[in-house]
Amino acid sequence: MKNASVLIRALVYGAIVTVAVALIGSIIGYLVDGVAGLLSALLGAGVTALFMGFTTLSVLVADRANAKSPSGARYFAIILGMWLFKFVVFIVILLAARGQQWMSPYVFFVAVIVAVIGSLVVDMVALKGARVPYVGDIALPGAPDTNREPKAGRE
Repeated sequence: MKNASVLIRALVYGAIVTVAVALIGSIIGYLVDGVAGLLSALLGAGVTALFMGFTTLSVLVADRANAKSPSGARYFAIILGMWLFKFVVFIVILLAARGQQWMSPYVFFVAVIVAVIGSLVVDMVALKGARVPYVGDIALPGAPDTNREPKAGRE
């Protein structure tokens, strides 16, 4: 689980952005559409936070399930399965909230879009400083080979 610290850092940064979107969005939503705008901004930020958590959870579970083969089919099945689950949950939330008197669809939409863009930015910031290698166990020309076992008679 080499990616755990990077994912946790991205999740923490994402939570900070989500709280900021919830606070600022609820104030702007209240000014635009009263209590309905406030609740819609909070719901939009909350849905985004929930989905960020699902994404991080799916990658952590996939890493743990495929510790020996991170590019295996099971890894991608877990990621794709969570993606499909998030898609279904989002559609259910939209259908449940459609037409509700306490819901302002425009404020909800803007809150979700701003939170998603913010989470993408913080993911890039978290991953930029990660220093996760692209490939493993390679030997560069001219570099000492540290993977070889010592020859017999030499210590």
